[in-house]
Amino acid sequence: MFGRVGGLVLAAGKGVRMHSETPKVLRAILGEPMLSYVLRACASVCEDRIHVVVGYGADTVRQAFPEREGRFVVQDRQLGTGHALATALPVLVAAGYEHVLVLNGDMPLLSREILAGFVAEAMAQQADVAFVSIELDHPGSYGRVVRASGGVSIVEAKDYDESRHGAASGEINAGIYFLRLSVAQKLVPLLRNENQSGEFYITDLVEMTTQSGGVVAAINRGRDAALLGVNSPRELSMAEETLRAGLVDALYDQGVLVRNPGQVRVGPRVAIAPGVEMTGPCELYGDTAVGAKAKVGSHVWIRDSKLAQGCEILPFSHLDEAQVGPLCKVGPFARLRAGAVLCEDARVGNFVEVKKSVLGRGVKAGHLTYLGDAEVGAGTNVGAGTITCNYDGKNKHATVIGENAFIGSNTSLVAPVTIGADALIGAGSVITHDVPDGALAVARGRQNNIVRKTPAS
Repeated sequence: MFGRVGGLVLAAGKGVRMHSETPKVLRAILGEPMLSYVLRACASVCEDRIHVVVGYGADTVRQAFPEREGRFVVQDRQLGTGHALATALPVLVAAGYEHVLVLNGDMPLLSREILAGFVAEAMAQQADVAFVSIELDHPGSYGRVVRASGGVSIVEAKDYDESRHGAASGEINAGIYFLRLSVAQKLVPLLRNENQSGEFYITDLVEMTTQSGGVVAAINRGRDAALLGVNSPRELSMAEETLRAGLVDALYDQGVLVRNPGQVRVGPRVAIAPGVEMTGPCELYGDTAVGAKAKVGSHVWIRDSKLAQGCEILPFSHLDEAQVGPLCKVGPFARLRAGAVLCEDARVGNFVEVKKSVLGRGVKAGHLTYLGDAEVGAGTNVGAGTITCNYDGKNKHATVIGENAFIGSNTSLVAPVTIGADALIGAGSVITHDVPDGALAVARGRQNNIVRKTPAS
């Protein structure tokens, strides 16, 4: 659509006002790093031609986005946005881009439509430099946009002097630029840091372009809050709430019934089919998919899990990297950890934990059970208090249970061990050896009833 437009996301800063050692662009919003929202929006214009300038916590940022290795530019010293652009300029030129879209990595509310519209308008005006401005009653630390007879310029807040630059208009710089790369090549080396912060600013390219006879486009987006960056915990929380409300509202249009919507949190990659019913408070994050006619109860937390058609997740359950088959029931108060797979019509009840285990069709584990590193055959019933003793202090071992077995209550299965099909394990047993198909296994001490002596009257 836009030809070979390159993208440059500025993500080198620490974000001092966030009061965190985590790089600001990695702070989570609905379970996703803030930077991921910016990258998705930028892809609408630049596709996979996006480069990221990293500095503070560079290795941490790179590790969070391994799929983008080879697209990072390291800014060893954070000397301003102009310095970041100068650092990346050789990479952008070598890639053969005609234009580059530059934006900050702390703008999670950006939409693809906003960026595509901005670039289209900048190209229509044949701009050498274009930027987005918005209007704020209280501009704070944002750069002021100054419009005068000689053209438009941007003055950083610390350098703004009303007596020199005129009364504030309320129009500020949003931190999104569209640059003709041939012009940037000429002007970026001329940037100076003669300002209050001693930094090199991209914003100076605006006035420099005007003075050199180039075309500048200042594209005003009014009071669009989606163009505001995140600089503090309060702003992060506000941005997250805006995104949350929008994502939940969109579910109604997809045919999803959401009860108590104000307390439902759904990440941007979550896929929910029509006909699903959800009740808040609940949280669904990451690469989670929920099939048609499934039900998600209140106080449920789910991440990177697959829920098949018609399954039901009852209140206070926790699912992380789990797969739940059709017509399964989970909970209440169940925990499915990584590698838990429930086949069709399986039942996991209250206070049951499943980890790296496959429960076959129709398996029932009703309550108070731990199944780890296990394979449980179809139709098997697992009694209350059953545990697979899968860890010997050094290694994990597997437990295999055949089809239609019956595991009595309060049973310990000491792995590695195999329980045959149709086997019956007596309640209270500690099973340390394999049990053949159809066998009854009892491993417990003999009961003795001893007559009690009564005290002399």
